[in-house]
Amino acid sequence: MQFQDEAGFAAALARAPLPAAILVAGAEELRVIEAADAVRAKAREGGSERSVYHVDGRFDWDELVGDFSAMSLFSSARLLDVRTPDGKFGKEGGEAIAAFCKDPPPGTTLLVSCLEWSKRHAETTWAKAIAKAGHVLAMWPLPRHKLADWLLRRLIAHGIDASHEAAELLSERVEGNLLAAAQEVEKLSLLVDRKQRIDLAQMQRLVADSSRYDVFKLTDACMEGDAARAVRILRALRAEGDAVPALLGPLVQQIMQVAGLAAEAARGGDLRAAMAAQRIWDAKQAVFRRALERHDARGWEAFTIELGRIDRMAKGREAGDPWIALERLLAAIAAARGRRLLVA
Repeated sequence: MQFQDEAGFAAALARAPLPAAILVAGAEELRVIEAADAVRAKAREGGSERSVYHVDGRFDWDELVGDFSAMSLFSSARLLDVRTPDGKFGKEGGEAIAAFCKDPPPGTTLLVSCLEWSKRHAETTWAKAIAKAGHVLAMWPLPRHKLADWLLRRLIAHGIDASHEAAELLSERVEGNLLAAAQEVEKLSLLVDRKQRIDLAQMQRLVADSSRYDVFKLTDACMEGDAARAVRILRALRAEGDAVPALLGPLVQQIMQVAGLAAEAARGGDLRAAMAAQRIWDAKQAVFRRALERHDARGWEAFTIELGRIDRMAKGREAGDPWIALERLLAAIAAARGRRLLVA
């Protein structure tokens, strides 16, 4: 059975015994750990004995295969907890997992958790075998517009009643950092009166600013079309003492990458193949496609030219304020038909 979010997965765990195989995967470590922990807790309730395996390039698959058929001395139920950073098992590992799923030993559950997920993973024989034998929870990164709802569910789970506006503020403060968000909720659970609803003003007083602004979040905001967030991050970076030249490197790399894709699309080329050649992950391709929809090839070329102009300003080789020019450029990239914001 396939799941894309924790809610449906948790409901399935609650209503039935553990299946023979479970895969929990995604790029956000906190969500993967917590989902896998829910499986481990369910196994403990059933008295399962647990064995843990950390898979890397030197992992001995014979050890795990031998454990598939081994009898436990202490329990009739077992959880084989296989952890991998990337889900790259190779031929031997993939065949071992597929063979287990085809004929699982009685009372044994195989839990595989990995911190990467893509369509290529989903098409592997071992992933399909787990889906057939049990549960697959494959989580894509949480979109920014869904973070407030995620936080509300987490607040409710901690017995905290908060308004959606308060959750939106908390979402803005943690700036997409799920670990920081979880820590803030834990802190709130110690500070607030559970009988009182937290509104926007109270949240402002309670929550410290946990934002971790950096240039990569700046480029993400641009690409996602969130001009207000991009400008807010830029101003925070300026206040923290960053210099314009230090910010331009990642921006130049990202914008030139999109400009290349836009030129390829204008020539009628295969955009998907071009993205694969530039090693753009499946989870990021939708963001790139939306950026390409906002501006044509000429627009992205104009943005790269403007970056060069801003670089000259920052180095004193051209008149103008590089911060103002960079802020205008970010707004132009993020907005549809935003090219008109640039100075001719």
